[in-house]
This record gives sequence, structure tokens and C-alpha cells, in this order.
Amino acid sequence: MPSHDVLVIGAGLAGQRAALAAAEEGVSVGIISKVHPVRSHSNAAQGGINAALNPGDSWESHAFDTIKGSDYLGDQDAVEVMTREAPEEILHLEHLGVTFHRNEEGKLGTRAFGGASAARTYYVADITGQAIMHVLYEQLMKYSEQIARYEEWFCSSLALDENGECCGVVTRNVADGQMELFEAKSVILCTGGNGQVWRPTTNALICTGDGIAMAYRAGAKLMDMEMIQYHPTTLAGKGFLITEGARGEGAHLLNANGERFMEKYAPNKMELASRDVVSRAEQTEINEGRGFPDGTVALDITVVPKKRVHEALREIVLVGRDFAGVDITREPIHIKPGNHYTMGGVKTDIDGRTDIPGLYSAGETACVSVHGGNRLGANSLLDTLIFGKRSGRDAAARAKRNDYSRPSKKVLEDEENLAADLMSREKGSGRRISEIKLELGQTMDGKVAVFRDEAGIQEALEIVKRLKEEAKTAYIDDHGSVFNQDLIAAIELGYMLDNAECTCVAALERKESRGAQYRTDYPERNDEEWLKHIDLERTDDGPELSYSEVTITQWEPQERTY
Repeated sequence: MPSHDVLVIGAGLAGQRAALAAAEEGVSVGIISKVHPVRSHSNAAQGGINAALNPGDSWESHAFDTIKGSDYLGDQDAVEVMTREAPEEILHLEHLGVTFHRNEEGKLGTRAFGGASAARTYYVADITGQAIMHVLYEQLMKYSEQIARYEEWFCSSLALDENGECCGVVTRNVADGQMELFEAKSVILCTGGNGQVWRPTTNALICTGDGIAMAYRAGAKLMDMEMIQYHPTTLAGKGFLITEGARGEGAHLLNANGERFMEKYAPNKMELASRDVVSRAEQTEINEGRGFPDGTVALDITVVPKKRVHEALREIVLVGRDFAGVDITREPIHIKPGNHYTMGGVKTDIDGRTDIPGLYSAGETACVSVHGGNRLGANSLLDTLIFGKRSGRDAAARAKRNDYSRPSKKVLEDEENLAADLMSREKGSGRRISEIKLELGQTMDGKVAVFRDEAGIQEALEIVKRLKEEAKTAYIDDHGSVFNQDLIAAIELGYMLDNAECTCVAALERKESRGAQYRTDYPERNDEEWLKHIDLERTDDGPELSYSEVTITQWEPQERTY
């Protein structure tokens, strides 16, 4: 039985940062990823990372922008931690070798991002996530004696001891199908978000809500699951992301009449209002008939100097050419709001601790909550690094204090039986996994998206419950053991359905409009009744609801305008 003091599940930015922080504390670390670490979804982060590093800026300004962006649902103690520690983390990354953009003076240069009162987004062209991730992976090599890497191992269940403390995880070696029970004194979930629950999405195929579902099944609370961010600029039908950096460089949003419509919705910030505001504005233009026949509006990047586009937005030039047949330096590209990010997740404190002793979480899997009802662009990379680091350190400290406790072998047997059951189903015994995934994605995108109402969410919830039943008899085609992605997809489907059910239940419960939760039947924000988090806990009858207070330190809720 492999054992490590600290076991990190997921090897994107949060996972790698957590593993490095734990290793620096002198404990043994295992990092497990279902793909090669540099193929993690942190690759997709394009625009940059926020920090109040310039002399004229302040962490207080960054914190207020974040809290206002969250529609006052963000916990202000956590936001203070993130924004205070941001400048030091940027300098740490730069010293490790991240090649951030520099201005003519040779100093670190910034770009403007939505909802920010200062240009505080540091970036590497439009590949910032990829650039940081490769540098952190180099650091994993540096600590190779302390950090064991389990690349292309898939985790399917957390293991608890007789006291209800997390002490390991069941894994499957993707290469040969071997299943192992790993022991650990602390486990950190950094498996990313759940974007594949929606279709289309900007998220990679691997973003199936694994960690959120595993924690939920083990008894951990989830929080703010109704808060799902739709990014304003994605390619219709495909879901590919067009970075917010394009608007940061000065691109305009236009409707089919050629009008720069953000003047109506956010006259002060225009295209750089917060993401929920811009997405609703675009969807309103489309719904009211001022969009293009393909159900889109246009992003006009031709107003940005061509030299600057090729310098700062080179990947978007390629995406436009290869997937839309558009030269963005010469003509506008058609875009629409698309699923992008979950602000909710596993409920944690500022050190990544969940309510299960020994279990931690960081990054998009976790809900600290620094994003509340709406995340500001370029705060996600910051979230992964700050809370990845803090969870790694705290998990290492816990490991030093505790001995190993034996996980029950039954958890491994249960997962082996699940795999055997899936393998034994005959072709035609039920629906195909891919059919269920498609119906789930289209349902959630149609009913639980930019605009929502009770009837639509209730319909989505009923469909999700039916799909959960159909998943019990769904069959797979591949019955082999080598790289059986069919089997993994079937297990992931279970995760996705749990995530979808929790999102629908929470969205139904929150009878107001706040951040990404816009209820057309409750169009106003209602602080008196709903300035609180919705928590969810698993029961035999489905998610059980409870509430927790929003932590307010110094910024009282006020009307949110841009």
C-alpha cells in the first residue's frame, strides 16, 4: 500500500503549488493526476493573474474590487488573505522563472481586466496559466526525492478511518487498470471544476467535478454550488474561450446593428464590467433580437493595433483562424456567453481545511469563498496559488502531528466492484454514457445558465434525477484494462450528475438574483434574506440544505454598478 504524509489529488496549479509547499515543510508528498500534469486544465487560463504590486495600487483596492465583484457573497477575511499575499506570490513566481510581460522600462507590465479599478493583471501573452504551470512542474522535478508523481492515475473514492478522518484514496492506474489504496495523513483535493456538466463549456474534457463529488460522497459540505460563471466571450457551439485580455486591450462588443451596446448596461466600465454583468448584457441583446442570426454578438478586436494583437493575443489569433475561419485583426468574431467556472465547491477555511479532519481542498474544487457570486477575471490563478500554498503547509503540519491510521479495505473492494459492474453490462442494456452526458450538458445549458427561473431549474432537476437512474444501467464498449477511458468516463458521469443535482437544488433555493445567479422570477438582490451561503450535505434522499453566514470585515454591502 503506497503511503505519503500528504497526498495531493490533481496536478494543476493548485495541486502543484500545494505539493511544493508541503515538500518545503519536509514531509513526503504524493501528487496524483488523471492526466500528465502539464495537460491539466490550468493550461487554459489565458489572461493573467491579479496582484496590487504597483506603487499606486493597494491590496485594499484589490480586495474591494473582488468583494464588489462577488456581489458581496465573498467571505471578506479570505479575500483579505488572498489580496494581501498576492504581490509576494507574483514576485515568487517571477524569481522561479515565469516570463511575465515587461514594459518599455523593463518593469513587470500589466493589463486591465473586468471589474478592476486599476490595471493589476500580470500576464504572459495569452498563455499565462500554461507558463506558470510549466515553471511549477520544473520545481516538482527539483523536489523529486520528496514528491512522488503518479501521472495518469485516476482517483475514484476517498478513504476514511473508523473515526471519520480522511486517511487515503482509491486510485486506478490508467495505463494498466491496476487499482490501489493509497495511505496518507492528509489529503488535498485540487481536481478543478465541473464545467463538463454544461455543454458547451470552455472547460477541458477532464473537468468533471471529481473532487467536489468525492468530498460530497465522503460527507463534506459543499457551498455556493448555484454560482456558475458564464464567460462573456466564447465561440458559439464550440465553447472555446476568447480571453478577457482582448477586452483588456481595448476590443469592443457590438450587436448586429453595429452598436457598442455596453454603453446601456455599464456606462462607466463598458466591456470591462464584471463577467456576470457583461454576459447578461450580451444575452439580453441576443434574446431581444439585436444579435446575429446564429445567436451571437460580435467582439471587434480590429480596434486594437495589429502589432499589439500579435504580441499579446497570439493564441486567440490562431483560435479565430482555425475554428471560426476569421482573421481577428481584420474583422469582428462572433461570440456568446458560455459556461466557464464554478464559484462554489467544497467548503473550506482559509487554510484549505474541510469539515472532514485530514481532508483539504484548494483551487476551483474548493469554495473558500473568495469569489462569492461572481469571480473577477485573473483572480482564479491567484486563488489556486495562494490557497494551494496555504493548504499544502497546513496539511504538512497536520501530517507531522499525526500517525497513519488504517483505511478500511472495504473502500477498495467497493470501487473494484463498481468497475466490475460497469464492465459486466452488456451492450444495449441501457443508454450509452455519451448520450447521457450530452442530454445533461444541454439541459444544464438550457435551464441553469445566464438567466434562470423556478420552472426551468425544476425541470432540469427532474431530468438530472432521471439521468441518475439511467446511469445505473448505462453500458460501456471497452472491457479491457489498458487505458480504458470508457470506464473512467462512466465513473466521471456519476460525479457530474452529483454536481448537477447540487447546483439545481441550490439554484432553486436561492430566491433572489445575485452575481451569476440571475432569477427572472426574483430579479432583485435581497440582502435581508439571502446575504448568506447555501451549504449542501449528502443524504440518502439527496442534498440537504443549510446556511452559513458571509464574513464581513470592513466592506458593507452596497448597490453594485459599473
